[in-house]
Amino acid sequence: MPTNESAATTATATTTVVEHVEHLVFGGDLEPGDTLPSESELAATLGVSRLTVREAFRSLQARGLVEISHGRRPVVAHPNALPLGDFFSASVRRDARGLLELLEVRLAVEVHATQLAATHATSSDLNMLAMVLDLMRRSVEDEQAFNDADVRFHAAVGAASGNRMLGFLIEGMDEPLHHSRLNSIRGYQRKNHSLQSLVDQHEEIYRRIAAHDGRGAATAMRKHLQQTRNDLRTAFAIDAPGRTDPDAGSKAPSRLT
Repeated sequence: MPTNESAATTATATTTVVEHVEHLVFGGDLEPGDTLPSESELAATLGVSRLTVREAFRSLQARGLVEISHGRRPVVAHPNALPLGDFFSASVRRDARGLLELLEVRLAVEVHATQLAATHATSSDLNMLAMVLDLMRRSVEDEQAFNDADVRFHAAVGAASGNRMLGFLIEGMDEPLHHSRLNSIRGYQRKNHSLQSLVDQHEEIYRRIAAHDGRGAATAMRKHLQQTRNDLRTAFAIDAPGRTDPDAGSKAPSRLT
């Protein structure tokens, strides 16, 4: 069993490797997709074991900075939302009330992203939005497929905004909100609404973006997300009979599935 001293030494060595690779990634000489030194090369350069280098690469991979494939050298990762997704997922997992809080974040981020999309969307962006809308129309009888298309639509809006940081934020919220979307859809249907009405909401967002109507696009997205928030509250009430609306100050269900 390693002593505290040996564990501290190992941690320090791993940190040294992490900092060295960070310098390579952010130093300006490498681009996303470029290869990094191998485990053996880094071990020899830094005077550490290959196991230490491997641990450092795992840490960097978890942060979305490098990509590792079996039998190949690590490469510089393309910018991605993985760290944000991990953070949001962990926050929601600890407290189900975080789902409603995350929807408030979506309101702040996606409404603005939609307004920007109305200005910056390219023909390629509009084609992507139209394609995803078609998927939604064809998935109204399949809850899971509809949810997947819904996620893709919002990601496409983020990409169309022209702001990579907003796009990453929206992408980072996709996974933790996956189950909440399914819950909100069920809440929506409990009010005797069909999924076609949700398609109509997304079509209105698309039309406003395609018409370069920033204010109208933002308004359409705000209405849609406010509806989503209300539907999620309905789903909470269904899953937790006897409990009051979590927005009224009561404790939300501790588990959502």
